[in-house]
Amino acid sequence: MQFTRINDIAIHYRLIGAVAEKPVLVFINSLGTDFRIWDDLVLRLSDAFAAVLYDKRGHGLSDIGQVPYAIEDHATDLAGLLDRLQVKRAIICGLSVGGLIAQSLYQRRPDLVRALVLADTAHKIGTAEMWDARIAAIEAHGIEAVADAVLERWFTPAFRRPENVAFACYRNMLIRQPVPGYAGTCAAIRDADYTEATGEISVPVLCVVGDQDGSTPPDLVRSTAGLIPGARFEVIRDAGHIPCVEQPEALAATLRDFFISLPGDKR
Repeated sequence: MQFTRINDIAIHYRLIGAVAEKPVLVFINSLGTDFRIWDDLVLRLSDAFAAVLYDKRGHGLSDIGQVPYAIEDHATDLAGLLDRLQVKRAIICGLSVGGLIAQSLYQRRPDLVRALVLADTAHKIGTAEMWDARIAAIEAHGIEAVADAVLERWFTPAFRRPENVAFACYRNMLIRQPVPGYAGTCAAIRDADYTEATGEISVPVLCVVGDQDGSTPPDLVRSTAGLIPGARFEVIRDAGHIPCVEQPEALAATLRDFFISLPGDKR
């Protein structure tokens, strides 16, 4: 395991491959998960790319820090990690809240961003009332109180079969996240609105979504793509909110097709 301290936060991360020799993919995971959600996808891309994965503050093995958070706190952590690893001009792949963090990183440190993959995310996610209700529920009763409703949005009915041991373990991942970190990130999502900022993105962008995503449905992701000049929009069939878990092969193929189209130095 690899650890470093960024902005007084101990960050758990994984670096795969040599960043000086291959194009770099940076993966930012969703609310209530850790970076293991990317494992099957990274295996399919590691022949051609180096990869940086990390647990954002309040998740996985990383520190919780001061709550609540802003999306900018998460973006500043990521910028510090990439500087520490000497990563330049990476392809930033953000899922759900990770997509908000990716947009914030581009605003704050465009020098770090060669292209963006905004997966199952949007320029604005949910309403203040929705996020306040979720924060109140988990602070009173724990993440398990909202787990079943969240998992219905994350995964398709086919994946949520009782006999699917992977589904049981992803449920464990969700309910074992630290409550303060989960609630703090809910507050960050609640307060984030990149509706105007998306129109200023000038790097190549792929917006991708599972066709059965219950958290950021395809129409919402499509509308976000419509705000970004030149953005591509793709749908992954038979996937919910976390296509890298349910359909890593299809997502990897979609990403490779996008990467081939990128201009400039392939390293």
